[in-house]
Amino acid sequence: MRYRLRTVQGWESGPLLILSVMSAAPLPAQQATGALGAQAVLAGTTIDPVPGTGSRTEVRVLHPVFLGRWSLPGGWLSLAGTFNLEGWVMPAGELTLGAWGEGFVDRRHPHTYVHELLAAATLPAGEGGARVSLAVGKGFAPFGTDDPMMRPVLKYPANHHLSQILERAVAIAAARVGPVAIEAGLFNGDEPERPGQWPALRRFGDSWSIRSTLYPWPGFEAQLSRASVASPEHRPGAGLRQTKWSASVRWERGSPTTRAYALAEWARTSEADDQFVFTSVLAETAVRLRAHQAYARFERTERPEETRTGDLFRSPRPHLENSILGTTRWTIYTAGYGITLAGPIPGLQLTPFAEGSHGRASERGSGFFDIEGLYGRATFWSASAGVRVSWRTAGHRMGRYGAAIAPADRHLH
Repeated sequence: MRYRLRTVQGWESGPLLILSVMSAAPLPAQQATGALGAQAVLAGTTIDPVPGTGSRTEVRVLHPVFLGRWSLPGGWLSLAGTFNLEGWVMPAGELTLGAWGEGFVDRRHPHTYVHELLAAATLPAGEGGARVSLAVGKGFAPFGTDDPMMRPVLKYPANHHLSQILERAVAIAAARVGPVAIEAGLFNGDEPERPGQWPALRRFGDSWSIRSTLYPWPGFEAQLSRASVASPEHRPGAGLRQTKWSASVRWERGSPTTRAYALAEWARTSEADDQFVFTSVLAETAVRLRAHQAYARFERTERPEETRTGDLFRSPRPHLENSILGTTRWTIYTAGYGITLAGPIPGLQLTPFAEGSHGRASERGSGFFDIEGLYGRATFWSASAGVRVSWRTAGHRMGRYGAAIAPADRHLH
C-alpha cells in the first residue's frame, strides 16, 4: 500500500484519522491525497442595545475549526471532516445581531464538535463526464447555501436556520451531468441541543431534501432547494414539520492577486399549514485586491419571537409552538474591511479586520411581542474588530460532497 498526504488544510488529529482509515482497509497501489487546514478568530464585539436594554461588549474566540479532506485518485472514495471547538470557547454563544436558533436568541449558538464527518463513494466519470455518488455520515443536508463560517462576513446572518440544514446524520445521493448537479438526501429532523450531542439516529429518514444546481459558465452557479424537516426543535419528535425553500445565485472569479465574489439568496420556512411563515432575502459581496479585502451584506429576515427564560438570551427547549409570541423582521446592513498578512510559517495568514452593522427590527402581523419593551428601542448597531488566523483555508466551502462538489472547488477536496 502506498499513500501520499499533501498538506493543504489541517488539524493535528486529522492525519491520525486519515491514516487509521487507510490502514484499516487495503487500498490499491496508488497514491491518495489529503488536505488539512485550521482557523480561528479573536474578536471583540459591542452590540447596543441587547435584551434588557443597554449595551454589551464581549471578547471571544470565534470560528475555531479544523478541517480534513482525503481522497483516492479520481475521487472515487473520499472522506470529509470538520471539527468545531465553539462548545469549549463560547458555550454561552456569540453576540450577533438578530441571531436565533437552538434555544439561543440574540446570540449565535455554538455548533457541535463534529461539524462534518462523512465518507463519499463516487463512480468514475462516464460518457459526457457524468458522475454519480453516495455520501453517508454527519454533515449538511443538500439544501440552501454555504456555511456562513467560510463566507467573507464575520457575523453569521440571522437567516442561518432558514438557509442551511446542518449537523444531521445524512445519506446523500448526487449526480452531475454536464452543467447540472442534483442531490437528494435523507436525514434526521432534530437539531442539536448542545455541542456534544449526536443526531437522534432513531429519527433518521424522517426528513428529506433535494437540491438542484446549475453551472452555466465558470464561476457562476444557481441553486434551488426544497426540504421537509420533521420536528426540528423538539428532539422527541412532537413538534411541527417545516417546509423549506431556498434559491440562490453565486458568482466568484479571480486571479492570484484579485478576487470578486457575490451571493444573492431567498429562503422561506413554513409550519402548521402556513400559520407560521418566515422569509429571508440576503445579498453579500466581497472584493479582494492583493492583501486588501472589503465586503458588505444586506439582509432582511423574519424570525420567531418566543417566550424567554430567566436568561433573556435563551428560549426554552424543547420548543413548543404555543410559546411563539409573534414574528419580527430584521433589516441589517453590514460592512467590513480586512488586510491579510503572511504568517511566520508557509500557508499561515493573519487578517486584522473591522466590521460594523446597523439594523432595525419591526413587528410583522399581530402578536404579543414588544420590541421596545425588551430592548428599549427598535434600532440596533454592532461593531467588531479583531484578527483572523487561518492556515490553508482560502477558498474552502462546506456542505457538498462527492459528485456535487463544484468543479472549481475539487482541488480543495
